Amino acid sequence: MTYAFSSLGELGEGPGFRKIRKPLGITAFGVNGVVYPPGFPGISHYHDTQDELYFVHSGTAKVEVEGEERILGPGGLFHVESTTPRRIANVGDDDLVLLVVGGKGGYVERDGHVTSDEDLERRIALGKEQP
Repeated sequence: MTYAFSSLGELGEGPGFRKIRKPLGITAFGVNGVVYPPGFPGISHYHDTQDELYFVHSGTAKVEVEGEERILGPGGLFHVESTTPRRIANVGDDDLVLLVVGGKGGYVERDGHVTSDEDLERRIALGKEQP
């Protein structure tokens, strides 16, 4: 199959990791959902080769990296190179829900294509209507 749908709720309940890659058939990169309960202090870790991008879906994260602390709310993003130790804690009153994407190998040059002239016009106009 060339596509798949799911939700974090379908992939597990309560705090912990939601394995996304295998259920959705993803082979090009690593990806997990992570749910931390309120007050969870996080896990300091690093990787040998895999960089990570963290996306805060909901809740309040405290990111600690190389002596810096940053608070991220919904929509917050944090990228870290593989060997850099990091800790993400839940400092909010609600669950912290993260989407974590990992990978190695580099950028693929722009290779997207629209499928119609109408889609091309929509693509060009996207974001131009904002003040």
